[in-house]
Amino acid sequence: MAHDPLDLDELRRRYAGSGGADIHDPHFRAVAEANFKDGDKRRWPFADPSTLLDARFIANGLDPETLNTLDVALIGVPMDLGVTNRPGARYGPRAVRAIDRIGPYEHALRVAPMGALAVADVGDVPMRSRYDLAQCHDDIEQCYRMIAGTRAIPLSVGGDHSITAAIMKGLGARGPMGMVHVDAHCDTAGVYEGSKFHHGAPFREAVLAGVLDPKRSIQIGIRGGAEYLWEFSYASGMTVIHAEEVAEMGMPAVIAKALAVVGDGPTYVSFDVDALDPVYAPGTGTPEIGGLSTREALQLLRGIAGIDIIGGDVVEVAPEYDPSTNTAQAAAQMLFQLLCLVQLKR
Repeated sequence: MAHDPLDLDELRRRYAGSGGADIHDPHFRAVAEANFKDGDKRRWPFADPSTLLDARFIANGLDPETLNTLDVALIGVPMDLGVTNRPGARYGPRAVRAIDRIGPYEHALRVAPMGALAVADVGDVPMRSRYDLAQCHDDIEQCYRMIAGTRAIPLSVGGDHSITAAIMKGLGARGPMGMVHVDAHCDTAGVYEGSKFHHGAPFREAVLAGVLDPKRSIQIGIRGGAEYLWEFSYASGMTVIHAEEVAEMGMPAVIAKALAVVGDGPTYVSFDVDALDPVYAPGTGTPEIGGLSTREALQLLRGIAGIDIIGGDVVEVAPEYDPSTNTAQAAAQMLFQLLCLVQLKR
């Protein structure tokens, strides 16, 4: 945004004695007017109970009547019975809710989604058992099947990555979806120790259930010693871009490839925080060195603006491994980026 600079007399005339809400640029003024309700006073970010992205909270909001009043439903899915390594992602929604000062403005995309969309934190998916993984998946699927019949686009916070298979099965009544998947792991493995619901397998499950189109799916940031487990990704026709290839290709080329793969059809965006290098996100169950930076992740999500996003999630935040809260900070920012994608969808 280029302007001719004002001289000192004009600066004094315009700004001396003005308040923080006195903004002259029309675009910035529109954003400010949505956030300053009483002169230059704003709600303290550390006041009141915490919610996802500081959105208004609707208790027991997971019902069709409420969801039909919303453009976006922010939802917690605090379930981590599917982890194969360190547990703790059940506390992910709570940790992300505790983060303040995310938004309201996205400077690169020039949007302020909370002022443009009807958004609410509608609470957590209710589940019948804290012990039965398969039953939890059924509860999640049924909840998102209900959501699919409403106008709200769900943006969810996990929980471990196994939840995404159940979410996709619930939303899949609309037809197979494409996917932008940002992760260290492809998560297309088979049955382990009698369970097909673990967090290393959600996308095999979704493809085999007919709700995820593998040819419209791209997996970005893949790395680590589990590569031999991801045969299904290649056999099904998914596009896999390893973390090393991201560096070699450059992010603009990665973004172009993602846009080409998902095309104009309905698309789900799934962001596992272990896509980020552990220096940025140590609080996760299966950290892998050599990952994306937070700047690269932001560039990627900004770059896919315009896709037909029908839902998204941020998963695998395990806050007890990160006393700095950096992982939850990153996760909350990625959730905000998904919200911006909803505002900018075609």
